[in-house]
Amino acid sequence: AKGGSFTLVTQNVDDLHERGGVGDTLHMHGRLTSVLCSTCQARWDWHEDISVQTRCLSCGQTTVRPDIVWFGEMPYFMEKIDAALSACDLFVSIGTSGAVYPAAGYVQIARQMGKSTLELNLEPSQGSAFFDDARYGKAGTIVPLWVEETLR
Repeated sequence: AKGGSFTLVTQNVDDLHERGGVGDTLHMHGRLTSVLCSTCQARWDWHEDISVQTRCLSCGQTTVRPDIVWFGEMPYFMEKIDAALSACDLFVSIGTSGAVYPAAGYVQIARQMGKSTLELNLEPSQGSAFFDDARYGKAGTIVPLWVEETLR
């Protein structure tokens, strides 16, 4: 829509969205192109292999790990995601099983706030009953069609 904004929240840890031209992407489960120091919490872009000998650029400790959210850890950007949900007019979920929380619960939160919800997926997700509208098929087909229709 003219003058509108777009926020992409992803559970993907790769950089395919950025390579596809999406600028501001919230990687709630971290990024493979970043590392995190378990000692001082410093993080920085990293495109090389890491090992148990890799030293933190900030504190020098050998406690560097992939900047990925492991099971049991809090996903990143929760406040920004909550703010985006509150501000949105339309919540669209694309290509997910709808089984991994907290992301799987976003459709319910959006609905409780009176937002329109749309599922674009290969098949109905586990939370498909919570969406106002749904379209099923390959993302490479249905997403461009939906975007074209929306922009008209």
